[in-house]
Amino acid sequence: MARYTDASCKLCRREGQKLFLKGDRCYSEKCAIERRNYVPGQHGQGRKKTSEYGLQLRAKQQAKRYYGVLENQFHHYYEMAATRKGITGENLLAILESRLDNVVYRLGWASSRKEARQLVTHGHFQIDGKRVDIPSYLTKVGEKISIASKSRESAKIKAVLEATASKPIVKWLELDRENCAAKIIAAPERADIDLAVEETLIVELYSK
Repeated sequence: MARYTDASCKLCRREGQKLFLKGDRCYSEKCAIERRNYVPGQHGQGRKKTSEYGLQLRAKQQAKRYYGVLENQFHHYYEMAATRKGITGENLLAILESRLDNVVYRLGWASSRKEARQLVTHGHFQIDGKRVDIPSYLTKVGEKISIASKSRESAKIKAVLEATASKPIVKWLELDRENCAAKIIAAPERADIDLAVEETLIVELYSK
């Protein structure tokens, strides 16, 4: 499976904003945006006028990088969104939000989406009592997600839960912290997604 293996902080610098790819580091003085807020590379500090296509491309790249999705899968999600009722751009973000790795991150069971993806791959979570180790699994309303019993004793999981204990939970998820369980109670809506992504630009790009 193809995946991005270069430095995560380069992605934030390229987009000119925090993508929150490295958990606690993103909130500290060590954050690359705080130290070097310019595009990486030899000509990163030079000024360059951005075209309409460039703006659309950046919007797509930002969304891909927020959720850790590569081009082929992202385009597949766009095609799914276009066939659904409603606004295509908002449908696209809702699909991305419903990915299992993102849900795990939203629940505070991981400090970043990258960490969530790793934990899911290692089989730490169950959906309706069955282990699911596919980060791209699209969760559905009514499904129950839980941390596997053995995983709850893991030092790694305990440390993550302690670090994210005060993290606010989006309203489309219902969390039972005591039992390490949660439920999808509604589909994600645009108002619930706190990411600076201009989804209309993505639709314009793919519509050409």
